[in-house]
Parts: sequence; structure tokens; C-alpha cells
Amino acid sequence: MRIGRVVGWQDAGMAMLELSPDELLTTTRSVRRRLDLTRPVPLELVRECLQVALQAPSGSNRQSWHWLVVTDPGLRRGIGELYRRAVAGYLASPGAAGRLFAEDPQRSPVQRRVGDSVAYLGEHLSEVPVLVIACLRAARLPAGNQAGLWGSLLPAAWSYMLAARARGLGTAWTTLHLSFETEVAALLGLPPDVRQGALIPTAYYTGDGFRPAPRQPLDDVLHVNGW
Repeated sequence: MRIGRVVGWQDAGMAMLELSPDELLTTTRSVRRRLDLTRPVPLELVRECLQVALQAPSGSNRQSWHWLVVTDPGLRRGIGELYRRAVAGYLASPGAAGRLFAEDPQRSPVQRRVGDSVAYLGEHLSEVPVLVIACLRAARLPAGNQAGLWGSLLPAAWSYMLAARARGLGTAWTTLHLSFETEVAALLGLPPDVRQGALIPTAYYTGDGFRPAPRQPLDDVLHVNGW
């Protein structure tokens, strides 16, 4: 299904945020709890973000990506139910965000908040007005290192998220739905050779105040000329 054009989102007062490149890169956060579930997102705005995404690099310049934009309430409900089940399994696993770094008094509260926000999105994904699924056409998946394959999609998906942030939209990167990739593919009528790489819920966000997040010191993870 091709996306039709919708005009007039500029008339609604939406303007590009005044962010420097560094501000854009350091304040594009995963937005889950603060997605506005009641405000429609103009399709033209999503198209504009995807036009930016198409400028990302891809291996051998193949540009074999495809983008599914899901706005139909029934389809969102179907994906949302599968996603809810995937989130439930994830939250029960030892690798769930809220269970990590439990002995670290600084990181543990942050991890619990992340876990809570994942649970929230699991219950409300179907209410997010736009779901963007980034896909790649590949006849088969390599048996070994797949970095070269997915490296032709993931930069474009991140570019989409940056473009959305610059336009006042919140997004979150998630792959939990891939526990049910076959079911989602059937729901959306994907050809067998189209692989899903990421699910990006997209909505206006509530509130503001996005800022750089706490991270490990660079020197703890930096290696120069060897490990």
C-alpha cells in the first residue's frame, strides 16, 4: 500500500524546533509514557520525516528498505495485542530493563523507570496514532554476521526518529514485536522476502524538557588502537 499525500499540516501551526545538531542528537529520547494518544498525526508530517530517512546510507546504495505506516485502528489493535504479549514475555525475563543493575544504587532507579515505561507502552501501543515499521527486502537472512544487512536499514530508521523529534513528534525504538514477526507480517500482507527491522510508534508528545540522559563515562568504554 502506498501512502497518499495529505496537505495542510503547516497550517496547524507545526514548526521545526530550534535545535542545534548536538541538541537534536542528545535529546532524541525513547518516548513511551509521554506519547499523546489522543492527537492525530498528519500523514504528510510522517512522509516528511521519511523523506529525510531516505537520505541515510545503505550498503552498495541498494536502498532496499520499505516503510509501513499503520494508522488503521483495526490493524493497530492487532499489532498492539501481539506487542502486549511480547512485552509480557520480555518483562518476565531476566534481561528485562527493570531487572538490570539491581545492585547499583544509581542505575537501578533509572532501569526501573525504563521497565515501567516499557510496560506502559505494551498496554497502550494500539492507541498510538501512527506505527512505523521499518523493513528490508532480503531473500534470505545471512547465517552468520548480519551487521552488513541491517546496517542498510537502521541508520535510516534512526534518521526518521531524529526528523520526527525536530518536528515535535515523539518516537520509541522497539523490536519486541519481532517475537511475533510472522503474525505481524500476515496481518499487514508482507511478502515473504520483506523482513521487519524495527517498530517505531510515533505521536506528538506531552510536556517537554527532553535532555541528555545519564551515560557511562566515555573513558570506561573507549579503546584506542586496541582493547
